[in-house]
Amino acid sequence: MATSGSVDFNLNMAEITEEAFERCGLELRTGYDSKMARRSLNLLFAEWANRGLNLWTVEQVTQTVAQLSSTSAVTSYPLGVITATVGASTNLSVGETITGGTSGVTASVITKPSSTTITVTIPSGTFTSGETITGSSSSASTTISASPSLADTQASGDVLEAVIRRDSEDVAITRISRQDYLSIPKKTTQGRPTQFYVDRQITPVLNIWPAPENSTDQIIYYRVKKIEDADAAVDNADVPFRFLPCLIAGLAYYISLKRSPERVQLLKSVYEEEFERAATEDIDHGVPLRLVPTYQSLRV
Repeated sequence: MATSGSVDFNLNMAEITEEAFERCGLELRTGYDSKMARRSLNLLFAEWANRGLNLWTVEQVTQTVAQLSSTSAVTSYPLGVITATVGASTNLSVGETITGGTSGVTASVITKPSSTTITVTIPSGTFTSGETITGSSSSASTTISASPSLADTQASGDVLEAVIRRDSEDVAITRISRQDYLSIPKKTTQGRPTQFYVDRQITPVLNIWPAPENSTDQIIYYRVKKIEDADAAVDNADVPFRFLPCLIAGLAYYISLKRSPERVQLLKSVYEEEFERAATEDIDHGVPLRLVPTYQSLRV
């Protein structure tokens, strides 16, 4: 008998929900059932993020650094990219602070990708659509179309590793703790960055030191992004096929907590087994284990 020749099996949110309800001995009947299941799915994704690294959520980001002068440079960068659309960016200077004339909000210019867009640091508030913004050093003025979205940055969870690229050569930089970064006496000292600290706020920030000594070096890092939300029944889950059994088992367990308490222990056991199996597979195969102590671990 011939095989199907197909390898595109997947399940959308509706099918995942139906399977999970059936494992609970229930049927998906109402719109509220679907809404409740999607809410539980999103909570499940958050729990996965707390359990550890999910390889399919790792993404490489390249960000050019910004220096305004020999005494002023951008040291704090959003994880990801924050882009603002403006009337004109030509006369603005990389590294300078822009201020909203109406809102008083400030941010620093990181790059100018086009004549009408700029990438910026995390704004101190929310720009007002159509307001005039003025550069602190260039005194150039332009208008901002709308407050830039923070969604890409807020989807970032953490940084795994980072390098600084100069003249096509990459040099690894070391991650330091909040205390170590706070203890640096002069954070505006300029040079080739050698260290970074990740401030894991709702809108996370990557702090580098020394401050950039030019506007041509690049920070290249791998960040962990959030799993995409379960928004609609027709959407597919943002997980690889090998995690589908684990996803359904986890959703069934979450639903049983509310609708089928007599099956909680059984479904929890199945979920933990499925998660362990999937997590064991979700690794870099062929990479030898290497344990390297940090300076912090050597302190007594």
